[in-house]
Amino acid sequence: MNLTLRTDYGCTEAVIDKNCGFDKFYGVAGLLTDKLQVRFTNKIDDQDTSYWDFNYKGHKFTLHYNIYNGVSILPVRLRRAAAMENEAIKELAGILQIHL
Repeated sequence: MNLTLRTDYGCTEAVIDKNCGFDKFYGVAGLLTDKLQVRFTNKIDDQDTSYWDFNYKGHKFTLHYNIYNGVSILPVRLRRAAAMENEAIKELAGILQIHL
């Protein structure tokens, strides 16, 4: 795994893996539910893309998968993300690095 942080959308995004399949997406989703007791509040799935929303420490995030871009986690509010949301993304990235 090559987890990186980027700010291309005006917020902090944790790019978990740029080159992977749905199996990695489901593995991250399982880790979030098992280790952090995250519950997904909305799931949108297509043939090549998934957006699963969840709450973490009072902030709304999206676990995203796309066949061309891989798996990432980013704030739902993107450019309007608060500094606390960006910090929570960094915290999630640290947790994921330990467990993936």
